[in-house]
This record gives sequence, structure tokens and C-alpha cells, in this order.
Amino acid sequence: MAVLQKTMTKGVIWKQMVLFALPIFFSNLFQQLYNAADSLIVGNYLGSEALAAVSSSGNLIFMMIGLFNGIALGAGVVIARYFGAQNYERLKIAIHTDIAFGFIMSAVLMAAGILLAPWILELMGTPDTVMPESLKYFCVYFAGGLGLVMYNIFVGILQALGDSKHPLYYLIISSLINIVLDYILIAWFGMGVEAAAFATILSQFVSAFLCMCLFHNSKESYRLVFRDIRIEKEMLMEILRNGIPSGIQNSITGVANVVVQSNINIFGAMAMAGCGAYSKIEGFAFLPIISFNNTITTFVGQNLGARQKERAKKGAVFGIVCSVLLAELIGIGTVIFAKPLVMLFDQNPEVIAFGVDRSQIAGFFFCLLAFTHAFSALQRGAGKPMIPMMVMILCWCVARVVFLSVTGSLFYDIQFVYWVYPLTWGLSSLYYLYYMIRHRSLF
Repeated sequence: MAVLQKTMTKGVIWKQMVLFALPIFFSNLFQQLYNAADSLIVGNYLGSEALAAVSSSGNLIFMMIGLFNGIALGAGVVIARYFGAQNYERLKIAIHTDIAFGFIMSAVLMAAGILLAPWILELMGTPDTVMPESLKYFCVYFAGGLGLVMYNIFVGILQALGDSKHPLYYLIISSLINIVLDYILIAWFGMGVEAAAFATILSQFVSAFLCMCLFHNSKESYRLVFRDIRIEKEMLMEILRNGIPSGIQNSITGVANVVVQSNINIFGAMAMAGCGAYSKIEGFAFLPIISFNNTITTFVGQNLGARQKERAKKGAVFGIVCSVLLAELIGIGTVIFAKPLVMLFDQNPEVIAFGVDRSQIAGFFFCLLAFTHAFSALQRGAGKPMIPMMVMILCWCVARVVFLSVTGSLFYDIQFVYWVYPLTWGLSSLYYLYYMIRHRSLF
């Protein structure tokens, strides 16, 4: 089976972007489904405190893997550029350097995750009743860092080559494995939250292995050859120049989100469970944003590599509009159906109340979230990762921490924690609007 490489430098723009975005959408849909399955099964079979341990994990996990995923994004931009320019020799070097560096990053993530998770959980103010389960979950989760990192590396390469279908096929397989294992280990054998983490990392390993086999069996000149997996210094520097700003952006934003989670933790396990359940629901609203983000980055990268700037601009505008409209529609839907959706995870009235309250504040502002991410995606595709990095650090990190520090010292009210997200989404959106008006350009 060969990689379904597809150039996006020719053809009808909207049709190419939609056909590329749809498999990414369904890939992320299945990923959200199996993430939600973890929480559904844990919440219904192990109780609210176990649900709090699993549900509150997202921000810490994002903070830990954000740097590595950002570097994978940077590698994808470099690969898309060489593919668009039809420079297959450099493309091959970029792919093998990316994979080699991925193995190094995996080892770093495994060590850092296992060693730092207890300390970070304590800094987050994780309640004593939740701490033991959280530690079990994180230790098992980060022990599988190799599968997690390499899956993201391979998917980034595939998407840069215009192949968004194979990641979908493999994610469907891994999702089914994850859900079945969750049910067997927790519902049948009565294991704890560590079983949910084990099911997740095993499914990631399966996906990464399938991607590796696809590249190895490809007939293209840049196929994966194991003896060619090595770091080429010049190429690594190019990948890092594009990837480190995105990685720093992800990690710093993750730190800010951990601060937000720490403020939620103050209100106890029920607040953690309710907000965690809502976060799973919000993940579904994020799907069109992720889909068009990846599409915009690949489309812009390939077309700028082929020196087709006007085509890149038209595609970017289409992607931004689609992302914003779809995200807002789904956001309104989450507000309307928040209560029955949260009830799927936990029947506790207090947990439901926390989840519904958060949805009613955030749901109407998903358009701002989508706009910020879409504009950041086109900047990365254009080889300008420093701009979104600085915007996210100032608007999503510094502003969030300052806002929570001020309101937290004056008021004991979780509503202020809920409002920190839409307020900072709006702040970053305003800056990007100012940027477009001032420079009269998207790039």
C-alpha cells in the first residue's frame, strides 16, 4: 500500500481543502470518541473521583507533549514546502531526520512525564482524594511516550504530503482497540484508572506501527528506509526553526491551562469532574478547528513552496471562514444540549451543574477560538511561527495568569475561572484583526 500523496497546488481550491479536511475531521472525531470513552467508562464504573483524575489530565498532558507536537508541526511545514517544490531529495532527508528526532523526543517525554508528573500534580493543588488515581494514570500514560510521539510524527508527515485518509483508517482501528480494552479491563476485570491509560497508549502504538509500515512499504523515492533514519544537522535546524516556536507556544499555553486547572481544583473533586466532562464535550466542538487548521497549514505550505502566493491566500481565507462558522454552530449546540451531554459522564447533580455552567459561558465564543487557531495555522504554513507564538504567550498565557491571580485573590467564585477562556480568545482575535488591517496581508 502506498502513501496517498496529493499535491494541493492545482485544482479547485474549496474542493481540495474540503476533501483534505474531512478525513482529518473524522480522524479527530474518532480520537475524541475514544477519549470520551475513557471518561464515560471510568465515570460510570469507577465513580466521580476517578473521573476527576482522568478528566483533569488533559491540561497536564498537553503541557508535557506540547513542545514535541509543536516540533512535529514545524517538520510538517518543512516537508510540505519541499513536496510542493518537488524537491524529493531534500524531502527524503526531512522525513528521515524528523523520524530520528522523534525517537529522541519520545525518550525525553517518557522520562520527564514520569519524573515530573507527581510534582506538577502537587503544584496544581490536586485534592488528596484524587492524587493516587491521578499518579497511576500519568505514570502508565507517559510510559507509552514512544507510541504517542511517533504517531504524531507520522501523521504530520502524511498530512504534509496531502494524505489525510490513512491517518483516519488507522485511528478508527486504534479507537476500537481503545474502547474495547477500556470496557474489558475496567467493566469486566474491575481494574482502575491505570487501565484507561494503558488502553490509550496501546492504541497509539498500534497507530504508529501501522503508519511506519505504510511508509516502509511505499514505492516513492522518499519511502522509509530504516538504515537511513539519522539526523542531518542542517535539516534538523530547519525543522527546529519552524517547530520550536510552535512547541514553546503549546507548552506555555499548556502551563497557563495548568494554572486554570489549579484554580478549578480549589473547588474540589466535583468541580474537577464537571469541568473535565465539559472539556470532553468541548473537544468535539474543536474538531472543525483542528481539521481546517491542518488543512490551512498544509495548503499554504505546499503552495508557497510552489510559489503560488495568491492561491495560498484564497485557500487560507476559505479555511478561516469554514472553521469559524462550523465552530460557532457546534458551540451553540453544546450550550443547548449541555445537560444531557454531561449526564453521559456522571449522574451526580453537582458534577452536572459545574459542567453546564461552564458550557453556558464558553459555548457562544467558539468563533473566537476558531479564528485565533486558523490565523495561527496560516502563519505557521507561511513559515512565520514566531507571530502566533508571541500572540499565544501574551494573550493565552500572561493574560490568563494575571486575570486569575487578580480575580482569585478578590473573589471565591468559579465563574471567573470559566470566563478566562472566552476573554483571552477575544484578546488574541483582536490582535490578529489588527495585524491584518495594519499589514493588509494574511502573511
